[in-house]
Amino acid sequence: MHTILTADSESMGRVAANLAAKALKEAIEERGQANLIVATGASQFEVLGHLVAAEGIDWSKVHGFHLDEYVGLSIEHPASFCRYLKERFVDHVNLAAFHYLSGDKDPQKTIASVGVILSKTAIDVALVGIGENGHLAFNDPPADFETEEPYLIVELDLPCREQQVGEGWFASLTDVPTHAISMSIRQIMKTASIICSVPDRRKADAVKATLEGDVCPEVPASILNDHAATTLVIDLAAASKLSASTRNQIEEL
Repeated sequence: MHTILTADSESMGRVAANLAAKALKEAIEERGQANLIVATGASQFEVLGHLVAAEGIDWSKVHGFHLDEYVGLSIEHPASFCRYLKERFVDHVNLAAFHYLSGDKDPQKTIASVGVILSKTAIDVALVGIGENGHLAFNDPPADFETEEPYLIVELDLPCREQQVGEGWFASLTDVPTHAISMSIRQIMKTASIICSVPDRRKADAVKATLEGDVCPEVPASILNDHAATTLVIDLAAASKLSASTRNQIEEL
């Protein structure tokens, strides 16, 4: 895993988007199409903002996949990831297709239908983030590193649910759903190029654990160290707890 340190979340988003745009254009040039996994949350605001404005991408040849979604939320809910993706990404580009995970439909049927498509698709780029508890997608610790299922229905742990309140998506903890649909760890790791964007001091402990600890299910994002084509893009706030030796190994832009 290659790590890039940027000054702030705005520059983080620009760097991540430029990397994604380059990978998408290369895939289209090589195979005539590209397949993209898209994440949501505060870590992706600037990434998606820069990506939809990127030049030279033939979006009509890009197929998009949804990373995760709350069970029980309709697209009308302000915290719905379907709504987030529609408003911040899908409505801004002319995609060949986007495969939503509908939160208000039978979750088993949803993961079966989208999972069949995903399991037959070679993904070129995955845009992901890291949670305050170290989660990758909604795979909270201890994450399942073994299952080959494309999507899982997972129970959200307390730190994960508290993060959603802290970021302002829900008014109180009781409003946060207890379960979600999540792309599995192994499915994410099948992606050719993973771009992980992490801003904010609230993520500093998770970034430190990811970069300086062991690869283990208790720190789900640590698995990214085993993926040769992962780029972790962090800002100064997210890097604030890293050791000097780790900082010396990071590319600064």
